[in-house]
Amino acid sequence: MGFIKEFKEFAVKGNVIDLAVGVIIGGAFGKIVSSFVNDIIMPPIGILLGGVDFKELSVVLKEATTNEAGEAVAAVTLNYGMFIQNVVDFVIIAFVIFLAIKGVNKMNRKKEEAPAPPPAPPAPTPSEKLLEEIRDLLKKQ
Repeated sequence: MGFIKEFKEFAVKGNVIDLAVGVIIGGAFGKIVSSFVNDIIMPPIGILLGGVDFKELSVVLKEATTNEAGEAVAAVTLNYGMFIQNVVDFVIIAFVIFLAIKGVNKMNRKKEEAPAPPPAPPAPTPSEKLLEEIRDLLKKQ
C-alpha cells in the first residue's frame, strides 16, 4: 500500500484508537509544534518571501475609526497569516500521528502474521496400514 494512499485512508477513515492517540499526541505536542512552526519554520519562509512576518499578514476589511463618543474603534481584519501558521501546525501534528499509528499497525500485523506450527501428518488409512504390514512381513522373510 502506498505511503500517501495509507495516509489518506488514515485521515479520512480512522477509528476510536486513532482518535484517542490523536487527542493525546495533539495535546502533548501541540505547543512544541506551534513553537517549531512559529519560531523555526515561518521566519526563514518569511525571509525568502521578502521579510514577511506571517503573524502580521492580514487584509483590512474596515479601517480603524473613531465613534461619536471619541473612542477608537479597532480595524476589522482578516488574519490569513495566522491561519497559514495554524494549517502548518495541523499538517505536522497529523503527520506525526499518522506515523505513530502506522508503527502501531505494523507491529500488530507482525503479531498476526506469526507463522502457525506445521500441521501434524495425517494418520495412515487402513489400506496404508495393511500395506505396511505386508512390507514388514516381506522384510522378515
